[in-house]
Formats: sequence, structure tokens, C-alpha cells
Amino acid sequence: MAKLRLSIATGDYDIIRPLKEGLVEAAGIELIFLTDMGPRERHWRLARKSEFDICEENVGAYFIAREQGHAITGIPVFLHRRFRHGFVFVNTNSGIKTPKDLIGKPIGGTNFMPAGNIWMRGILEEHYGVPHRQNIWIVDYKTNRPPPVDPEQVAEAYLLQLAAYRLAVGRIFPGTHVRAAILWTDGPRIMEIRPEVLDAQQQRLWRLEAASLDA
Repeated sequence: MAKLRLSIATGDYDIIRPLKEGLVEAAGIELIFLTDMGPRERHWRLARKSEFDICEENVGAYFIAREQGHAITGIPVFLHRRFRHGFVFVNTNSGIKTPKDLIGKPIGGTNFMPAGNIWMRGILEEHYGVPHRQNIWIVDYKTNRPPPVDPEQVAEAYLLQLAAYRLAVGRIFPGTHVRAAILWTDGPRIMEIRPEVLDAQQQRLWRLEAASLDA
């Protein structure tokens, strides 16, 4: 009987090498390993195009896909684990000595989706009482050189993007105070955009084509 051929997209970890190199075989299955892409591409191709039979998946992306009715089934196989407590860094001049000292302080992360961010938000809230929804900042980085020195000089397309992000986060986490800023990489320097500016841009969102938000 011919073996069942299944594509599997994962990181190129030591733990999967015996299967990938044929030293260990799965009974009745021929696994076609795809390890030449990063996690973002891998997750995107699974979520948008269902390109793989088996795929290492981000836990946040999996829960969202399941909620939206995608034909994805999670299995308890963990190819890549890390001790996430070591992924939180503090400013040594901030006076923060324990996790509880983070309460009420601004905490930066890349975005909501990475598994590391999800784990750390949960650990900090469940074990140390740090509320992750108390005050959310949306920070979008831009590489303009030179960057504008005043929020009034920020390109309208950037403001529309931030207004869209703020609107989406507000819908996901109702009742949460959402603030928005741009991180200019030339400096670097962070610039908060006033709520009234984003309120005005938000009114324009519904009248724009999706391409207008590209910047």
C-alpha cells in the first residue's frame, strides 16, 4: 500500500531532523518537510491559503482561525518551547524591581499575535496582577529621514493607518483606553498622536478604498 504523502511546514529544529532526514519514519506516512521559510510566512500561508497538510502554528493565530470556522485542528505536539520569563526586559533606571512594579507602567511589545507576547501577558496578569488591558498603546514604526518634528506634519496616510489600528483594537478590547504613537527610527523618537486627530481620521475611514491605507 502506498504511503500517505503529507506536507509539513515547521522551523528547522533539531527535534525534527530525524524525521526530516529519514532516520526515523512515521508508519504509513511520507512526510514532505518544508523548513525554508520564517514563521510569519508559514503562518500566513496556512491561514490565508491552507497550503500545508500539517503546519507549526502560532497559538494566537490558531485560536482566531478556529473562532472564524477555519478547517484547522490543533494537536498537542510542541516543536519549539522557550522559558518566556526571560523575554521581559526593564529599564534599569525605572525603579522596577519585581513584576508587580509593572502595574501602571507602559509596557512595549511588537503586537498582540506573537506567542511570546501572549504568554507573557497571561503570566504577568495571572501570577502578578499586571492588567494587560488597562492601557493599550499602538506603536507603528516609520523610517522617514528626516522625520517630522511635529504631529501636524505627519503624513495623512500614517494617521489613517493609526486610526484604523486604534479602531480595530478598540473593537477587540471594548472599554480599554487605546493610545497611538509613531516610532520614528531616525533618532529614535516616539511621537504620540492626539486622540482628537485620530477621531477626525476615523470618520474618513469608511469613505476610503483599502488601497488608500497603504503607506
